Amino acid sequence: MQKSAPLITPVLIAGCIIIMVGFAVRGSFGVFQIPIAEEFGWLRAEFSFAIAIQSLAWGIGQPLFGMLAEKLTDRKAIILGALFYAAGLLLSSKAVTPEAHQTYNWLIGFGIAGTGFGVILAVVGRAASNENRSMALAITTAAGSAGQVFGAPLAEALLGIMPWQSVFITFAGIILLSLLCLPMMKTEKIATKSELEETFGQVLSRAARDPSFTLIFLGFFSCGYQLAFIGAHFPAFVTELCGPILPGGALHSVGITTTSALGAVAISLIGLANIAGTLLAGWAGKRYSKKLLLAGIYTGRTMIAAIFIMFPITPTSVILFSVAMGSLWLATVPLTSGLVAHIYGLRYMGTLYGIVFFSHQLGSFVGVWLGGRMYDIYGDYTLVWWVGVAIGAFSAIVHLPIRESPPSAKPA
Repeated sequence: MQKSAPLITPVLIAGCIIIMVGFAVRGSFGVFQIPIAEEFGWLRAEFSFAIAIQSLAWGIGQPLFGMLAEKLTDRKAIILGALFYAAGLLLSSKAVTPEAHQTYNWLIGFGIAGTGFGVILAVVGRAASNENRSMALAITTAAGSAGQVFGAPLAEALLGIMPWQSVFITFAGIILLSLLCLPMMKTEKIATKSELEETFGQVLSRAARDPSFTLIFLGFFSCGYQLAFIGAHFPAFVTELCGPILPGGALHSVGITTTSALGAVAISLIGLANIAGTLLAGWAGKRYSKKLLLAGIYTGRTMIAAIFIMFPITPTSVILFSVAMGSLWLATVPLTSGLVAHIYGLRYMGTLYGIVFFSHQLGSFVGVWLGGRMYDIYGDYTLVWWVGVAIGAFSAIVHLPIRESPPSAKPA
């Protein structure tokens, strides 16, 4: 009997470490929203716009780094991404104007693209066997959530003992240290005979003509909107609008005595819950229709967000929302990337998924920027929440007509 291929490989381990570190830093930016704005007297929209630019740069850089990885090597693309990431953090630590933060966040965004899902998932996807690919992609995605579990609380703890500028410098060093695991990322570019016979231009043209690719692209927008808005604004939202944490209560007894601490813990809980949710999505993606699973996830997110905003914001509702939304947080990523790989093949998966991910980051840009802008105009985030509910419902609907079978490749 032929021995089955192992699920846990050096490539998977290295990919998880890089994703985990990158997302720990990425997931902590919402914690800096109030300290930086208060130090310089900025409007909420000014720092929000810097984070929005970061998301946009991430989206623009994702297909570019995917092509770079396919033209050169995966490891060179990851090294370049880490250098961009660290440089952006170091320069941001010296920034004293909103414009400077906004400029340097272009570097951070490109850095996240080079060390993030587009490149890493393509490497892990190629290294995994057919039977293990869905779960390998889910494990790698869950590693991003694991980073989010400790990223925001770590930033909050470091802010208690050092200025935010020093925290940025510390994070830059951690990003560079993650490159030590790169020697483990050795993989061959696995592709079928028909994939090898197709040029990138032919594959891209085939995807561009396929309505399913367009629907996947459109559907990923709301994922970015919801995740980026919550990640950037939820700590501030909880700090300002949540009801009091009562002395002697359950939260107080475990050391959560302020709404600021609750905001950081909420981001951590989202990441913790999503580890289980993403792994479940990977398991289900191998057995059930990926498009129907995606439609269900977007429906669930829409309902959770609507229920949360309709009721008073209390410490209990924040915890319940964080766990419920967290279980669906990044569950879309292994399903969406797996859908792209299944329909269009593995050879150019990094670039094609990068193009789809650009839609995700357009949504991120809108969610973060609109959150800050609407807060400055109306003094709260209510309208931004309801926009997220509407586009979440839209994404649930557009996934239903997707055709999951690969289209026939027609030679030029």
